Amino acid sequence: MQKDIRLHGQLANGVEYFVLVVGTDAYQRYFFNIVQEQDALRVFSPGNEFVIAQQGIRFEGNGGHFCEYMFGVEQPTTDLTKPEIVNRLVMNGACLEENLGALHFSEQTSGFQSYDTIFLEGNAVCNYFFTVHSPRLSRKLAEQQQELVRLVGKPLKRSTAVGEERDDLLVDEIYPLFQDTGTQFFLIKLINTHHKAYRDLFRSFYFRSKKIADEDFIRLMDLAAARRIDRYQQERMRIDVMYRHPLNRRIVDEYRSILIYCTARGEISTLDNARLNRLKVLSVRNKIPGALFYTLDELLKKGRNLKEAGEELDYVSHTRQILESFFLKQRDIDSSLDREDMLALIKAKKWSIDARDHHFDQLILDFSRDCDERIRDGADPAILEGFSSIVTYLDRLDSTLSLLGQLAFMENVRITEVMLQVLLEHRAAFENLMSGCFEELFMKDIFENPYLGRFGRQKMSALIAGLPRVQNEQQTVEGLQAELLAIDQEELLYLKVLELVRRRVRNFYSSFGTRAELDALRREVLDELKSSDKKITELPEKIFQEAVNTIRKEAVYLQTLLPAIISEKNVSLREDFLLNSGLDRFYVEELEREYYEQNGMDFDDMYQIRQGM
Repeated sequence: MQKDIRLHGQLANGVEYFVLVVGTDAYQRYFFNIVQEQDALRVFSPGNEFVIAQQGIRFEGNGGHFCEYMFGVEQPTTDLTKPEIVNRLVMNGACLEENLGALHFSEQTSGFQSYDTIFLEGNAVCNYFFTVHSPRLSRKLAEQQQELVRLVGKPLKRSTAVGEERDDLLVDEIYPLFQDTGTQFFLIKLINTHHKAYRDLFRSFYFRSKKIADEDFIRLMDLAAARRIDRYQQERMRIDVMYRHPLNRRIVDEYRSILIYCTARGEISTLDNARLNRLKVLSVRNKIPGALFYTLDELLKKGRNLKEAGEELDYVSHTRQILESFFLKQRDIDSSLDREDMLALIKAKKWSIDARDHHFDQLILDFSRDCDERIRDGADPAILEGFSSIVTYLDRLDSTLSLLGQLAFMENVRITEVMLQVLLEHRAAFENLMSGCFEELFMKDIFENPYLGRFGRQKMSALIAGLPRVQNEQQTVEGLQAELLAIDQEELLYLKVLELVRRRVRNFYSSFGTRAELDALRREVLDELKSSDKKITELPEKIFQEAVNTIRKEAVYLQTLLPAIISEKNVSLREDFLLNSGLDRFYVEELEREYYEQNGMDFDDMYQIRQGM
């Protein structure tokens, strides 16, 4: 009969431990003692020993340690490309022979790991150590390690019980593999209770609504400060929790599968890049944090980003110079940045977003970790004040890009006073750095974006003119909101009219060539609008005429131009139509998609034509 004994305790530093000893005669063996002078617990069997001390764990003998992989951590390529591998396994005395690509086991298996190292290099919350005593194992340690890897290596790397912290299930999976009633299996679980409290609280907030409210964020900050959890560990746990949300995981795993395919092939083609960007568009609609994709890019990119190397080097060098030289050397890490330095960092961040390059985020993360380490070593905590101002401005950058992106490119966005107040605050902050900074950073790129539609352009023009007027008290927020809502309502009416007109006249324009026929069509559309919305009393001639003209242009494109573009792969003809027709690029691409679906064609051909722009 399989039996087990469990010991439980908690150290002063918030580390909780569970010791499980499993075997048919576990109750009949002496396997632990308290080391009074070291204030430690010693767990042992013939040839094997663990000492759980206040600062870390010392071990010798066979076995190793394992934990569930956190999302985004460095992994061996063989693990990263196999979705079934979910756990990290490290065997004592093992090293990888790079030339042969195989593990080599040494007789030297003893060592010591501090708890800081365990929860930094492994899982931030829960890690396991194990050892095995069995008369069937070889006498030499190196051979014992090889035998243990063959017996339990694969199951340990694949067991979901590790992440679920189901010790009972884990024992049921592993112990029978030894096929020896005389085997003793020692399992030590270490839990960082501070990290666990933060992770569980963040998970309860995030899984509730896929966002963190202001009051919830304050609770998290207070908890992190009270438990002394550094920023890097907070970020690791937040990213890991966000990834594990079921709705996020589906899209992120698809993104990873494409990157893995590109890794095997050695490059990201333009088609693969288009699909990756499409998944990012879907992630915005599903409120999936971009950090999950950036993390995968960093793990799997290997030089596949489409960018100029020289430009990247200048940008990385400039960012590092500001962070390291200005903070650490010139002002002893306790001075705030001046406006010129701050604006340079903001522009570097924006460049990195546009170029899909994530060195900037890595540099910021490294700098944050460096500050935490210096504070831990006795430096003045005030050094983080300057860094906090950087983070605040970078958050403003992300928030502004998101809000303007919604207003410019998405239909039926709920335009609220709160949204405009946030934009006003962000604009004032950026203008404080340099006059005209807001328009240069955001509006210029939006107006140059080929996907900016007619109504989006009107909204952006209203914002460019309205935000300064509101700040100068020449207009109210309510007045600016009314302007934007009027544009939004016109867009909504136009889309309704366009759909109603399409039902009647698409591809049949010869029947509506006269003024009388168009007037009759307009009356029919107005009647249907009135029946669906009692608030509508009239149909402006301008909107009706724009809808009719759009249908006519659509017919010309689908019946004449698009077949020629496809057969000839004529990129210039397509661009000429987009430039002169006045139709939105999103609208034309949707027509193309419907055309390909209706005709059973391979849409990859259209991707190739589009990428030729």
